[in-house]
Amino acid sequence: MYVCSCFGITETEVKAHADAGACTPRQIASASKAGTDCGSCVRRIQSILGRGGCPRRELLDRRTPVLVEPADPEVTAVPTTLAPAPAPAPVSARLRKAA
Repeated sequence: MYVCSCFGITETEVKAHADAGACTPRQIASASKAGTDCGSCVRRIQSILGRGGCPRRELLDRRTPVLVEPADPEVTAVPTTLAPAPAPAPVSARLRKAA
């Protein structure tokens, strides 16, 4: 049964994302776009997720991917660090470049 008719997301897909660690409708939206267009499916997604415990912390502790496509067996680890963003150029340098 379709949960999100805007993007064709089924109840099975939502449950698969939940099994992979998605605990909120926002996390389901990040994984599948469900709920990001008209929003009429958000309450249905909430009811599918229920009020149970979130396995996300346990998955992170085991270094298992949290929000990946369920059919993607190639992904085996979550990056532990991110590279810092480069510092922005001083305002004077940006003004000279614009001129």
